[in-house]
Amino acid sequence: MSAAATGGAAPAKPTVVLVHGAFVDGSVWNKVIPQLEAKGLKVVAVQNPLTSLADDVAATRRVLDMQAGPVVLVGNSWGGVVITEAGRHGRVKSLVYIAAFAPAEGQSIVTASKGYPTPSCFSHLVADKEGFLTLTLEGVQKHLGQYVPAAEAKLLAATQVPIRGLNFEEKVGVPAWKSKPSWYFVSEQDNMLAPALQKDMAKNISAQVVSLPADHSPHVSRPGDVAKLILAAAAATSD
Repeated sequence: MSAAATGGAAPAKPTVVLVHGAFVDGSVWNKVIPQLEAKGLKVVAVQNPLTSLADDVAATRRVLDMQAGPVVLVGNSWGGVVITEAGRHGRVKSLVYIAAFAPAEGQSIVTASKGYPTPSCFSHLVADKEGFLTLTLEGVQKHLGQYVPAAEAKLLAATQVPIRGLNFEEKVGVPAWKSKPSWYFVSEQDNMLAPALQKDMAKNISAQVVSLPADHSPHVSRPGDVAKLILAAAAATSD
């Protein structure tokens, strides 16, 4: 029976808020956004400064404060740390991790990664005198997004946003995933975040999991699959 027939209002569609990872900005979601909007969802991409966990969480919370209804909060890579912290916001109803870190309470990326294979990308990091990190062109082409078309990979390399190296040592508080349902996209051929770690984090947060032979940037190389997972989370989310 329809909401109109019963006199009730249809549940509000959630807004999708997208949080990018290290070395990129919000435009990295450009292939996913139109697919979500085509399904009638409002979408906002956060522009994180990547200068500290607190700064990125603050930028994300400002976006969350501006929304009028329920939110599906999505993060890739480092963005997973950000949504684990910022996701405690009252607007957030569910979390989606896209090849992302989902640390436990008191964990950082460094501590969460202990005991797992060192990603091959580490030999392609370049630090400036202030400790901000970027990737070499090869690092982008073969590690950040080995399945991203060559021309796009060059653009990603040229438009990099440096990330403060100490961010990876910053610890989260009470994780949002403890109280909110989660979805996780495991990238099985990820050269930035060990697939074994992704699988263990997804299990630890009791996420609904999609696992595909993707790189660390599936929102660029496999946007349809990423959009499908976000839509599944949105369909399960209402005010």
